[in-house]
Amino acid sequence: MSERILVTGGAGFIGSHIVDALVAAGHEVAVLDNLSTGKRENVAPAAHLYVADLREPAALAAVFAEVQPAAVYHEAALADVRASLREPAEYAQVNIVGTLNLLEACRAAGTVRRFIFASTGGAVYGDPAELPATEACPAHPLDPYGASKLACETFIATYRHNYRLEAVILRYANVYGPRQDPYGEAGVVAIFTAAMLEGRPVTINGDGLQSRDFVYVGDVAAANVQALTWGGGIYNIGTGRPTDILTIYRELARATGATLPPQYAPAKPGEARHNYIDPARARRELGWTAGTLLEEGLRRTVEWMRR
Repeated sequence: MSERILVTGGAGFIGSHIVDALVAAGHEVAVLDNLSTGKRENVAPAAHLYVADLREPAALAAVFAEVQPAAVYHEAALADVRASLREPAEYAQVNIVGTLNLLEACRAAGTVRRFIFASTGGAVYGDPAELPATEACPAHPLDPYGASKLACETFIATYRHNYRLEAVILRYANVYGPRQDPYGEAGVVAIFTAAMLEGRPVTINGDGLQSRDFVYVGDVAAANVQALTWGGGIYNIGTGRPTDILTIYRELARATGATLPPQYAPAKPGEARHNYIDPARARRELGWTAGTLLEEGLRRTVEWMRR
């Protein structure tokens, strides 16, 4: 059944892929984005773009009055761990207050039945004592970014309790793929690929044996589509498999034809050595698995960045 859906951050990296998937599924999609990092060209032609900021309640109310969404996907956020350490108040304003403004807009509109929130596995769990981290693992954010996402999860739970708003929280692993800006809030895949294609040496922080859970953006978009109909509560969205940074370097060098050896820099202080998440609950309750193999996902990413 086709529904009216609003996607915040729908001009950005992950959000635009979610918009594409929702449009392909036959839904009527509107995008709310302030274009601080998102790009107009990322927005599907079938989706309507509203340029507005989550920190402006009046602007949100106007968008909701026009769109009257049945579901809201909240992807918009500041997402740079290092920047959050420098500007914690800015992260609180955009991520926490912005989310509260959006929740209030949902409540006031009276049309929204389901709220799907983009959280983070790595930053919320911090340095988990057991791996892979499950949704039952204690949340111990190590930075203001992770703390802001956990605070949002808590506020969403209060709206679910007090206003019976259906809520699904998706804790993403390290998402990579086409449209990720290598010069913005970038992950290691985008940064390495840009350097290799430009003939620059890659810099690896630490020994390169630190590992993360890398999940392809198309698979993340598919999980979001499933969450429109199925599930409730918190779900890890990842592969459940750790991949070290040296493996990422070698696979990208093979895909790009890069031959320069990597340079090494000191490890970044405070970062977890290993972090990967268990997606078993998403498989059971959302019917979702990450189906894109790492080699294929990296190949698609390189092809897109060559354009």
